[in-house]
Amino acid sequence: MFKGLKPILYAGREVWPLIEGGKGVAASNHMSSGAWAAAGGIGTVSAVNADSYDPTGKIIPQIYRAKTRRERHEELIEYAIAGAVDQVKRAFEIAGGKGAININVLWEMGGAQRVLHGVLDRTRGMVAGVTCGAGMPYKLSEIAASYEVNYLPIVSSGRAFRALWKRAYSKAAEWLAGVVYEDPWLAGGHNGLSNAEDPLQPEDPYPRVKALRETMREGGISDDVPIIMAGGVWYLRDWNHWIDNPELGSIAFQFGTRPLLTRESPIPEGWKARLMTLNEGDILLHRFSPTGFYSSAVRNPFLRNLEARSERQIAFSGDHAGDHQFQLDVGVKGKSFWVTKNDLLRAREWYGQGFTEALKTPDNTLVFVTPEEKVVIRKDQADCMGCLSHCGFSSWMDSETNSTGRLADPRSFCIQKTLQDVVHGGPLDENLIFAGHNAFNFKKDPFYSNGFVPTVKQLVDRILTGN
Repeated sequence: MFKGLKPILYAGREVWPLIEGGKGVAASNHMSSGAWAAAGGIGTVSAVNADSYDPTGKIIPQIYRAKTRRERHEELIEYAIAGAVDQVKRAFEIAGGKGAININVLWEMGGAQRVLHGVLDRTRGMVAGVTCGAGMPYKLSEIAASYEVNYLPIVSSGRAFRALWKRAYSKAAEWLAGVVYEDPWLAGGHNGLSNAEDPLQPEDPYPRVKALRETMREGGISDDVPIIMAGGVWYLRDWNHWIDNPELGSIAFQFGTRPLLTRESPIPEGWKARLMTLNEGDILLHRFSPTGFYSSAVRNPFLRNLEARSERQIAFSGDHAGDHQFQLDVGVKGKSFWVTKNDLLRAREWYGQGFTEALKTPDNTLVFVTPEEKVVIRKDQADCMGCLSHCGFSSWMDSETNSTGRLADPRSFCIQKTLQDVVHGGPLDENLIFAGHNAFNFKKDPFYSNGFVPTVKQLVDRILTGN
């Protein structure tokens, strides 16, 4: 057992201070989270468009049949609730009364509050807590408290927690079971980098977590309420100085990337094999997500294509003014766009390379794509089912008008489509693969030598040694 690490009291029972990070759209399901709880930790079922099953146990494909986005959005919410309820019930059964089961939701997912109510109402007595990030989930505390369930907000700064606490959480303080500090530079998936922070200059998490604890103390929150360190956690030995540290109070650790490579992990075998080949620097912190957040994923051909698309981009003016003295004569079919001489030459070069279609962005620029890419982009935008509360790619917004009021952005992509496809066996090079920046450790860590894939129990036991 790693020195100083001891069980914590959570939801009325002793558990290891080890939490499985919830990975959306079926990458954390009942098998992984149930096994994590059975090993004595806190397993996390993703309640983000989770899989549900037919009576024979087969996954029900999430196919949208309605004609309008608003109607498809209703289908999405039905799928989301049914799937998460299925996953929680199965995880609870696997846990067998050990550990605890949390659910994870993204506040910026479409219909988040309705999904949360629907799931908690139908899983009473099974869910110990709700972790929630991606946005400012002010209503999280109120919803969780109404079902007598713990809540654990995910933040990336003390400042964000202070705003949540003052506006809402102080009114339901007894159900705050922990605060997840997610390192915005190292975590996988969507990251909470603010405009004041440099994506290329990672900061040491220690002073940021110390500041978060000081903010919690200002609010009268006990040091026994743990801060859960997430993002960049691999070996507990690297965090020895955090454990039993009076400056930080109670600390727990969340593992998001490591549980991807277990026998119970639901991701396809090809994805597991790919994880073992990654090198340092193979994870890209990028801004292509339609959420508008930074996010971290494997820099595969899918992401490289988005990078290249944004590089084939020029600014335009509706009139010839200033530097924009040359009328664009490729990719725009009779419409008037005025550009600089240099950009005109670049556009003609891209056109000659087969990027013959110019698509407008919300920022008064044009990106050049192939005719095939244009067809896919336009179809994906038309097929939108409102999986986000507001989407840069499709202009969907969960509001009365159902529109962000901005032009749909062709530099982004349909996140629901790609995440559903990759987790259910779609091509790894043609889809988004989320991972934390420490995923290169799969290749270096002797635990995984000779292609060893552990069970969740073996992984938890290994983590508990500090290695």
